[in-house]
Amino acid sequence: MNYTLKNIPEEIYEKIKIRAARNRRSINGEIIDILAAVTVPKRQSVEEILAIARELRSRTRGRITDEFINEAKREGRP
Repeated sequence: MNYTLKNIPEEIYEKIKIRAARNRRSINGEIIDILAAVTVPKRQSVEEILAIARELRSRTRGRITDEFINEAKREGRP
């Protein structure tokens, strides 16, 4: 199936062009990859989700306390 994109703003085109070069793809291939990423949901396994949670927890260990959270809540209120 073929489609033609028209009136792509120059700024967006340049960003796609840079991204395509960085990923060693054609501009067309990069656009297909971008469309796939936003239209096809990526399901993560429970193990992947837990691994991400453990990593985040290890990066914030000792820094996020109940007092820190309560202070952040107070600062956000008028």
